[in-house]
Amino acid sequence: MQPAATAQPLSRLLLLTADAVQGVASGKSLNELLDRVPPEARPGVQALSFHVLRWWGSARELRRLLAPKAPPPFVDALLCSALALLWPASDPPYTEHTLVDQAVTAARQRVPAAAGFVNAVLRRFLRERAALVPAAGLPPEGAFNHPLWWIEQVRRDWPAQWQALLTQANRHPPMTLRVNARRGTGAAYVQRLAALGLAARVLDDPALRGQAVVLAEPCPVGALPGFAEGEVSVQDAAAQRAVALLLGSGLPPGARVLDACAAPGGKTAQLLEWADVEVLALDADPLRLQRVQDTLNRLQLKATLRAADARHPARWWDGRPFDAILLDAPCSASGIVRRHPDVRWLRRAEDLQSLGQVQAELLEALWPLLAPGGRLVYATCSIFRREGEQRIDAFLQRHGVEGNLLDPASPGHLLPVHHNAGAATLPAEDGFYLAALNRPGVPGPAPAAAGSGSA
Repeated sequence: MQPAATAQPLSRLLLLTADAVQGVASGKSLNELLDRVPPEARPGVQALSFHVLRWWGSARELRRLLAPKAPPPFVDALLCSALALLWPASDPPYTEHTLVDQAVTAARQRVPAAAGFVNAVLRRFLRERAALVPAAGLPPEGAFNHPLWWIEQVRRDWPAQWQALLTQANRHPPMTLRVNARRGTGAAYVQRLAALGLAARVLDDPALRGQAVVLAEPCPVGALPGFAEGEVSVQDAAAQRAVALLLGSGLPPGARVLDACAAPGGKTAQLLEWADVEVLALDADPLRLQRVQDTLNRLQLKATLRAADARHPARWWDGRPFDAILLDAPCSASGIVRRHPDVRWLRRAEDLQSLGQVQAELLEALWPLLAPGGRLVYATCSIFRREGEQRIDAFLQRHGVEGNLLDPASPGHLLPVHHNAGAATLPAEDGFYLAALNRPGVPGPAPAAAGSGSA
């Protein structure tokens, strides 16, 4: 792992990284914290923060062994950051001497009285590493770098794959693109990348229509040809499969589609790239909905956007049924921790209960809005069964009298490891759950034209 190139002194990056880590420890989102970092330091701080949070469990166990009495929060965050960056299995981005020296410099700048303590702890770790590393790996949090409740949940849900899933969560994710189907093909875009010295390949998945491209090495979006012009977007393949499942064999021109929890807008955009449909993009957060509009503006696409809670249709629905509904429900985000390493440390076990309630309420509220013969796709970026198959099983038990609602094309759980029993055999870059529910009945006539507007 190498932080993004920057002229910033390492001591300053470590100071800002410790601030971010301390913020996560107090319950703040890393994205929110990074937004406060000065722009010139943000790439380096993001790279270091991601690294630290992937190895935070090991680092915290090390700190407890080296200093059983917890130091003040900032000093603790700085120490844990340095220990995570020195952890032998984590591909340290700096030499040991440089890292220790700059960590001490950072302490001296912020808390001068703690500089000697930081120096002593880090140098003791280097001297006694052979004994300390195995000891730090004995507790589950130190071994797998996830909270204990999370480890136990994964082990219950996936007894044959749990260790592989937890290990995979600390690896760098691939960078996958979605080529705008209205502007070009994946194969042609791979050739454009090759001309710039960027290796890539089209994902071999017929459902993705040859539009998904994975880079051999991640790069800044500014280096992607045509990104600013809307020719390509960054979107994981598992997320792209949600729209592929929703569209199935296709929707008639002008069909009404609801994207019920639309922010940040990747799936809304994919719908409009792949089909001539009328889309209502709904999100409860007006600020996040602005991100949907920004995405559509870049891609030169149009949809109707509305800030509203999808659980209360009386406040936003015009009474006309939808031909298709995409419900990308709020969830633990347990399937995307490679991309958001702070999530595992922010979530609590009790969150699954409250999130499950929201998921159930959304399904119940949106199902009656679907036209006869229509399709609803339920999606979560989660590997937890209670947010996937168990949620849909409960829904089917309540509505099964209407017939066989679950489409056999539903992949179910997609895991970022090779697996078989109990989940789709095709590994995903992210962990996801996808289920398509078909409403019994015969579809009505197609609307006369697309883009006529949604209430």
